[in-house]
Amino acid sequence: MVKMKIFGLALDEQSQVPLLILKDLEDTQVLPIWIGAMEAMAISISLNKVSISRPLTHDLMLQTLATLGAAVERVEIVDLREGTYYAEIHLVHADRTYLVDSRPSDAIALAVRAEAPVYAAQSLLDRVAKQFDQEHEVVLKDEESERWTEFLEKYNIDQTKYKM
Repeated sequence: MVKMKIFGLALDEQSQVPLLILKDLEDTQVLPIWIGAMEAMAISISLNKVSISRPLTHDLMLQTLATLGAAVERVEIVDLREGTYYAEIHLVHADRTYLVDSRPSDAIALAVRAEAPVYAAQSLLDRVAKQFDQEHEVVLKDEESERWTEFLEKYNIDQTKYKM
């Protein structure tokens, strides 16, 4: 497993879908993960330490785990099958580790809040790198990062369908 860090959030230029960019600690390997807008917002809120009056789903999950005496030890991005990434949340409770299947975006949203490390399987990083070498497509541009930041700055959580 390779320890990763969150490099940033952007919008995919073609699909206009949020893109979470992970990099290894040496900045030599990149893992782009397309995620939903709400998950991107949840990750961004936590990364930017934005205060929300009521707990979001990931905050609630973390509070529930703490109440039960469990903790998020780490998150692992383990596979990519048919265009879908797979992740595992490693929970620790009473000297036992439990693996919970998860979407990477939810696992990372929890990891950011719990200040838990994120890892990716080396075989996954190799497959993704090989795919991008074949496509020769730029994944992240400064303009995309700026657009995503502008979107989040203008986003009004009070105008969503459901109040948080």
